[in-house]
Amino acid sequence: MLGVPPRIAWWRRPAVRIAGLGVVLALCGAVLLALVREETGTQGFLVGLGLAVLPVPLLIAAFRWLHRVAPGPWRNVVFCFAWGACAAALMSIVANSFATEWIAETTADPGGADTIGSTVIAPVVEETAKGAAILLIFLFRRREFTRLVDGVVIAGVTATGFAFTENILYLGRAFGDDQTYGDQGIGSVTVATFFARVVMSPFAHPLFTVLTGIGFGLAAQAAPRRRVWRVLAPLGGLLLAMGLHALWNGSTVFGGLGFLVVYGAFMVPVFGLLIWLAVWARQRELRTVRDELPAYVAAGWLTAPEPYALGSLRARRLARDFALHHGGKPAARAVREYERHATALAFLRHRGGQGRAGADFGIREQESLDALWARRAAARPALTHAALMTAPRPAVPHPYAPPYPGPYPAAYGHPPAYGQGYGYPGHGQPGPGYGYPPVQPGTGPVPGQGGPYGSGSPAPYNPYAAPGQNDG
Repeated sequence: MLGVPPRIAWWRRPAVRIAGLGVVLALCGAVLLALVREETGTQGFLVGLGLAVLPVPLLIAAFRWLHRVAPGPWRNVVFCFAWGACAAALMSIVANSFATEWIAETTADPGGADTIGSTVIAPVVEETAKGAAILLIFLFRRREFTRLVDGVVIAGVTATGFAFTENILYLGRAFGDDQTYGDQGIGSVTVATFFARVVMSPFAHPLFTVLTGIGFGLAAQAAPRRRVWRVLAPLGGLLLAMGLHALWNGSTVFGGLGFLVVYGAFMVPVFGLLIWLAVWARQRELRTVRDELPAYVAAGWLTAPEPYALGSLRARRLARDFALHHGGKPAARAVREYERHATALAFLRHRGGQGRAGADFGIREQESLDALWARRAAARPALTHAALMTAPRPAVPHPYAPPYPGPYPAAYGHPPAYGQGYGYPGHGQPGPGYGYPPVQPGTGPVPGQGGPYGSGSPAPYNPYAAPGQNDG
């Protein structure tokens, strides 16, 4: 029948898939718990759990900080951490044990088998298991994986979960050895293991896997026509992760001096380089916001101060604080959502200019514009205030400069007509690049006139006008 949407098979429904994935991860966690507890004992497991959890909040907070410009949904963070802590850890324990035992039986050299297992087998198995989470997000949450920072964060959170489980195992074993041999205090195996794994190298596993994430991030930013690069970049990142992981594990073979040499000559410089790269990528994202949003100012969708304020994390925070103080939690939530939609709009337009936006560009752009328009009453005065607080002060006083003179304006006019008011000739009309010609500065409406696309186009917002002059 016409008008009746097609029925979706029950196994293809998102809720069913999410529930199935949750069951699989829960089963992996239950099996892993039994294996680790058998290896360490109940008391050793509890001690290992208490010590291993200490670096987790700091690492998660650090990766979320990198994602502040356009944070991904929490469900991705939860999935990646659970995959690393449960699925990847279980696959690694089983595969590493099986491969090491097989090599020992084949070569009749248990010591050599352990060395091969730690320097060859473990890096390949563990980085592949962790990289599977990145691949799943890349394939099935593609709209949420479009930038280099996305790859860094997804990989880092996955590796944090993996290191958490591995630390429980190693610390639990160390505690069991101390209980057996009676070692206590600063000279115990538990303290030495805690210092080596939690204090000196909590970033080790995230560092390895972030290389894989960078490869997927580069593939996400590549144009669709560059298919070879989109395959080689993740593969190259995975091989680099395996290589660095093998070097790190192999440093223990050369004793304490070899460990310190690898730590100082390779791990610390690579860690510093990746921090610089992540911060640079975040600053580049803020610059993209400032560069892309002025097109919507010219078309009347945004006000003049907004691109500057939205391109500064400090200004965003001031805008949320301003909205919370003057409008309460609903206004602060509206400003936060406004910032999120505006950032997504800027990134979408940037990808469109590179031919990577996809066929649904117009629909997704209109969704973001509609979301911005619905929240403009709370966001515009807050962002204007934040822009004034973070930019050089103008000579002309502004109505939204503190102290705030009154309640939020109730309206700012009517949204531009679909497919017209923001500088595009209409949906379904292909143009150069990504199907729609870009908005050119100066083509938007002017004050006092209806605008080039009809009377529905709003006039640009004047931040220095008298109160009420911009309304309607």
